[in-house]
Amino acid sequence: MHLNNPDLQAKVSQWVTETGRSAEELVEDAMAGYFGELAQVRTMLDSRNDDIKSGEINLIPGDEVIAGPRERSAARRSKSS
Repeated sequence: MHLNNPDLQAKVSQWVTETGRSAEELVEDAMAGYFGELAQVRTMLDSRNDDIKSGEINLIPGDEVIAGPRERSAARRSKSS
């Protein structure tokens, strides 16, 4: 098996040497794992999106998200002064 990315090719070759498995087996396992994880992430995101659309989860406005850490940082600075 030949890959166009030399770093990736080196990693596959190293794993072939270390495991005794063929490059094809390793790549097939990696791809199967990747697509399995991708499907799980997709399912989770779809579920979260459904929760948002249904109103079950309320989004926090971006300015509130940013304000929290800034306020805590300002409070720490004022305490140490």
